[in-house]
Amino acid sequence: MSILRAAFLLLKPRGMRRVFFVALSFCLVLPGTLCAGGGRTLDSLLENGGIIVTSNGAIIYERNADSLYIPASVVKIGTALAAINILGKDYRFSTRFYLNDDNDLFIQGLADPLLVSEEVTRIVATLRSHGLSTIRNIHIDDSACRLENGTDGATNTLNPYDAQNSCLAVNFNTINLVKEADGSVRSGEEQTPTIPLMRELARGIPPGSHRINATATGNQSLRYVGELFGAMCKKQGIPVSGEISPSPVPLGLKLFYEHTSSKSLDEVLTGLLKYSNNFIANQMFLAIGAQQYGWPATWDKSQRAMTVFYRKTLGLSKKDILVQEGSGLSRQNRVTPKGMLAILEAFKPHAALLPFENNCLRKSGTMTGVYGYGGYFSGEHGLDSFVLLLNQPKNTRDLVLEQLGAIHRKQNR
Repeated sequence: MSILRAAFLLLKPRGMRRVFFVALSFCLVLPGTLCAGGGRTLDSLLENGGIIVTSNGAIIYERNADSLYIPASVVKIGTALAAINILGKDYRFSTRFYLNDDNDLFIQGLADPLLVSEEVTRIVATLRSHGLSTIRNIHIDDSACRLENGTDGATNTLNPYDAQNSCLAVNFNTINLVKEADGSVRSGEEQTPTIPLMRELARGIPPGSHRINATATGNQSLRYVGELFGAMCKKQGIPVSGEISPSPVPLGLKLFYEHTSSKSLDEVLTGLLKYSNNFIANQMFLAIGAQQYGWPATWDKSQRAMTVFYRKTLGLSKKDILVQEGSGLSRQNRVTPKGMLAILEAFKPHAALLPFENNCLRKSGTMTGVYGYGGYFSGEHGLDSFVLLLNQPKNTRDLVLEQLGAIHRKQNR
């Protein structure tokens, strides 16, 4: 509005100012003709999209509210809501450790999304306090997830957002490294030791700092786990003399230690929504399915769990929402603006988990040809939900959001 005001004040003579004021008033009074920068209307901004604005629990403006759209990362709000309801606010992820008579250490993952270097340091310290003094071989067991296919929508690139999911993965399946001008490679994080895998992944990339998808070339996820744990053990005075290999925990082997994550569900969800982390979203998605239908986790169990949750808790059918995975990476995910509105209304008690930007709490969603927002304006009696889903070549969502905000402000004057 400040830009429009500045344009108004620059107009001369006064008669022209009156014409401009009348035109501007017309734009703001009739929602269907709301003007954006350059006098563009909602009709011109929405080539293919749906929007909803509410006030005090009632819809005050909507367009294409029953049409299905690809939501991209806006769907993470639904994943977070399901996690709160199905896993529970007190849920903490866990990782299990087994030790045989030959001092072979078996690490079994249960989809912890925040098994980062700092957490691994804590785990190794606890293992040491439990009497672990030497290790022969390290065996990595991710059999608690049976994922016949990769994460739908993730591609085989070095981009961190394409990291594949696994029941046992460290640092979001990404590696932060620095390649020097002389070709030498070191860890890009103080808390993470330099491991051999970094040197291999650095081949063919230019000097500089890089965060790399560890699953891009031959899926090095399990090797990454083993090398990181091995390096951390050596750093804390626990020698590792043998090899690292993928291997399931032998039947009957006694549990040595079960680690419960230091992170609460709220902390996991904060990372998920603030940083729009695809890996966290789908680890959560897999855990939801396992919670409902038992381990091992599968994509199918999670899809069923989410579908049932949306139907029974929010009354949404397949005409309202279709879920392929939990992050929004998949272009097979679909939701109507009304379906997304139902999710947002149910999510209101947890709205503070969303980022605050442009005077509203919101989650964005972005892919090529997909641009969306879902969130809340501050209303007269609390939070008012809004949905903006565009599936079109041009990204006009910020201009559309300005107009939705104008509609909301007008209603709340």
